[in-house]
Amino acid sequence: MVETWTLLNLLKSTASYLDGRGIVGGRRDAELLLGQVLKLDRVGLYLNFERPVTVAELDTYRELVRRRAAREPLQYILGETEFWSLPLRVSPAVLVPRSDTEVLVEEALQRLPASGNCLDIGTGSGAIVIALAHECPAAAFTAIDIDPAALAVARDNAERHALGGRITFAEGDLFQLAAGCFDLIVSNPPYIRCGDLAGLMPEVRDFEPRRALDGGEDGLDAYRALTRQAPARLNFGGWLLVEIGIDQAAAVRELFTVAGFTDIFMRADYAGIDRVIGGRVGSDRGAEI
Repeated sequence: MVETWTLLNLLKSTASYLDGRGIVGGRRDAELLLGQVLKLDRVGLYLNFERPVTVAELDTYRELVRRRAAREPLQYILGETEFWSLPLRVSPAVLVPRSDTEVLVEEALQRLPASGNCLDIGTGSGAIVIALAHECPAAAFTAIDIDPAALAVARDNAERHALGGRITFAEGDLFQLAAGCFDLIVSNPPYIRCGDLAGLMPEVRDFEPRRALDGGEDGLDAYRALTRQAPARLNFGGWLLVEIGIDQAAAVRELFTVAGFTDIFMRADYAGIDRVIGGRVGSDRGAEI
């Protein structure tokens, strides 16, 4: 006998299954995955609750649910997420952009001159630089990443939003920055202590690129490299803005101070967690330490 499911019964069963696997928001994930298979948004699903699911649709859906139950990030399964209200393609080559990072964009927009020059270090999906380019039509942008696969995703996202001609993408290592002069440098660098990686959520620990997460023994390796090199690559009065992890504000602020930055500030995200630190080069570009 062929098993018959309606959309409603299938969603209820899947939500219960995912909840039992420790997935927070199992019903939401069930709906988004089924919508992916049926090419329906959530309203479309609600309007078709009594519609039977075909055998082929059921097989495809079960494979997606299996992947989610194994804790693969929903964004990787869907192949897309949203950042700064812009849809972006994502893959296991890049971190999943998170809304917490939008406060970095907010602070950068306040400091980038209208026709300024901005460098995004470790661009990943391109989320930060694409959001900035979307808001600053007269500015120039460069985005670097050490991983060619990540750059391919970022380029694709830029083209999707007709920004490919305004952003220069290039392979680059944050620990050995190429020469250049910028009004603003932004980065969401690796900042997880290597000893803490094993305790991360499975979605992060087992699927997101480790190189984009591992900040070294104390989580500060990238900040040391950025604060050491950025003064030589910023124009007079230029800013370095970085995202930081929980409990890193004091240590990163000290690195900014030692490197000679002025007007150092800290910004919390909307959950009240210290999320961004920035500082300005108040003298002529200096030599690297």
